[in-house]
Amino acid sequence: MKLARTLRLDISDENVFEQPAPSGEWAISGGFEFSNWTEADLKGKARQAFTNGWYSVESGGRASFVGVSNITEAELEQLRQTLAQTFVELYGAPDIDAAYPVACEEIDQMRRMCEDFDENTLLMVSRTLTQLGVEETYRSRAPQDASLEAFAVHGGYE
Repeated sequence: MKLARTLRLDISDENVFEQPAPSGEWAISGGFEFSNWTEADLKGKARQAFTNGWYSVESGGRASFVGVSNITEAELEQLRQTLAQTFVELYGAPDIDAAYPVACEEIDQMRRMCEDFDENTLLMVSRTLTQLGVEETYRSRAPQDASLEAFAVHGGYE
């Protein structure tokens, strides 16, 4: 199975996002955060997060780039639980039972997209606000000679 990890290719995320995601965290699109936004909300660093920020499930930060990486079933389940808890604590879900299926769908959408790419493929997101809501488009760059391990650590530190 595959999912995406946040990448820091330079220091620009520190300057453009209110809460930049550390490199190596599991990421999803995170477009849900903008579902009720209007043009009035698109100012400063919030605009940058809306326009091209991936959402880190672990920290809630944003990253400009993510890279496709392998994920274990145990890691995937932990992310589902973490995102469901975030939906309860920050986004008004009534409880974990209501939030869990939504968290699963958000993560599975990203997982399905990543399955179409080789490991280490670089992904970028672009969002626009339309009359019908938020529209997302994705771009990719094929893996180069360096692997993601140069940027993202898989697993924990002991």
